[in-house]
Amino acid sequence: MGCLFAAFAGLFPRFGVFVIWLARPALVNAAFDTWIWPLLGLIFLPFTTLMYVILYTPGVGLRGGDWFWIALAVVLDLLQWGSAASQRRQIPRYPRT
Repeated sequence: MGCLFAAFAGLFPRFGVFVIWLARPALVNAAFDTWIWPLLGLIFLPFTTLMYVILYTPGVGLRGGDWFWIALAVVLDLLQWGSAASQRRQIPRYPRT
């Protein structure tokens, strides 16, 4: 079951964050003080939010090596946004600036 979740979370990070939020709300509540940050992360930075929730240790936070994975997740999110922007230009009659 864990491998199946990892495969789906890698392909669909928003689904992964949503499943963790429903199945283990204590993980998300420990990582974030309020519900607004995970919601914004779910919308704008899903890979980063998923990695943060998985790597966060209550009482300790993130340690040295964990920041590498957070940085990698940020890069993946930025690549996702860049890919969406480049594909948008291929739509016929899309306004060019």
